[in-house]
Amino acid sequence: MKPILATAGLIFAFAASPLIWADVKPSALFSDNAVLQQGGDVPVWGTAREGEKVTVEFAGQSATTIAKDGKWRVMLKNLKADGPHVLTIKGDNVVTVQNVVAGEVWLCSGQSNMAFPVVPPERVQPRQPLWEEEAAKADYPMIRHFRTGGGALDEPAAEVTGKWEVCTPVTVREFTAVGYFFARDLWVARHAPVGLINSSVGATGAASWVSRETLLSSPELKGNLDRQEKNKADYPAQLEKYKADEPRLLAEYNTAVAKAKADGKPEPRKPTPPRNPFTDAYRPTGYYNSKIFPLAPFALRGVLWYQGESNSGHATEYRILFGGLIAGWRELWQKLELPFLFVQLPEYKGTPPDIREAQLRTWTDTPHTGMVVTVDCGDAENIHPADKRPIGARLSLIARATVYGEDIVYSGPLFDAAKFTDGHAVLTFKHSGGGLLAKNGGLGGFTIAGANKKFVAAKAEIIDDTVVVSSPEVSEPKAVRYGWDNVPVPSLYNKEGLPASPFRTDLP
Repeated sequence: MKPILATAGLIFAFAASPLIWADVKPSALFSDNAVLQQGGDVPVWGTAREGEKVTVEFAGQSATTIAKDGKWRVMLKNLKADGPHVLTIKGDNVVTVQNVVAGEVWLCSGQSNMAFPVVPPERVQPRQPLWEEEAAKADYPMIRHFRTGGGALDEPAAEVTGKWEVCTPVTVREFTAVGYFFARDLWVARHAPVGLINSSVGATGAASWVSRETLLSSPELKGNLDRQEKNKADYPAQLEKYKADEPRLLAEYNTAVAKAKADGKPEPRKPTPPRNPFTDAYRPTGYYNSKIFPLAPFALRGVLWYQGESNSGHATEYRILFGGLIAGWRELWQKLELPFLFVQLPEYKGTPPDIREAQLRTWTDTPHTGMVVTVDCGDAENIHPADKRPIGARLSLIARATVYGEDIVYSGPLFDAAKFTDGHAVLTFKHSGGGLLAKNGGLGGFTIAGANKKFVAAKAEIIDDTVVVSSPEVSEPKAVRYGWDNVPVPSLYNKEGLPASPFRTDLP
């Protein structure tokens, strides 16, 4: 019987060992090359054995706690921008995290234009020399990048995956380009380390980046969940129908392919099963759950956001959705003044002007936000502008002025008020900087209308830091619009070279 008892005891020992000898483990956010936010409270957390004493040491500070429910968290305070240091975590075991610095941490999120790397993969054509040129110069060891992993989830994740990379000409190739150019300019201006947390996924709508509670907060937003539930209910029947029709569809496809080849035309798209709403990568709340929720409460300076293309046909809903997203993230981090800087969509043939207006009104209506105007940075034929340098640079201007308090001009002219008199409209602006400036051949892109709301091309000129707009076709003007087009041609700037946002005086 002794061998049996010995075996049983060995089995018990192995079964019990994870509880007795569970290693203390920090979150993936606290790994080699990490950037911790300078100033304020900096939570550090992870997992450990129940009741395990955990001590964290960093840059002369030490904090101790006891693990509860297998989790622990301590608080570091008022770190100074410097390093590198070793972050030491002691429990039943010791974890040493190397090359950690304190500086400025920014969360970069959105869809493909935020995900767009410094050097895109070969499938992205045509290739741009600037991509390789910028990568070759990217030797900035105090800029670090953490790309979150994982797909969409239906419930909030307990932990995030990813690792920190130090910026080199090799690693930078996969950094978010907008984030990198922002960080580079911020480093040059302020000489504090910059950490970028890249949680972005191409083709995602804003509903993928908000919590279920946010979507339930209004009837307009709840429709996203209602549609998802209907798609789930309809999916089995749709799949069965596709399976029944598949032989016919494939036969028709093969015939069409043969004809296309004979005619020298592009091949048609192959039939595919209906999208599975249960595993759909773009389902509501999916990336909030996997890529935003588990980041909190990692200490941040602010958020950079570039998204809206997937919502461009639903501008009215987007205003509510985007505002809810900002509020929800601030609530998650328990920082109601968390800076939220975002990119207004550039010119593109498929981007209607009202989505830019929704973004503009989010900026003007929401405290502690900033918006980059990019109607001179886009490509009418390509939803992905190749050069992200001016976008990152303008984001850094906003951060330097509104977050770090530098006395610099950070925005182009912002429409303020209109006065209609003597057959003219006199427009005044905020953020005029050193004065208003006409570029690209003079002030174009202005239209004017009377009470009949029929807009016609208008003459516009700068007079004493106002823009005066008129047309012989409109004797009593009531409204003016500027850049109100999918592909506006920017003409109004301030003397610092920053463009005005498209606008209309006849807000609904």
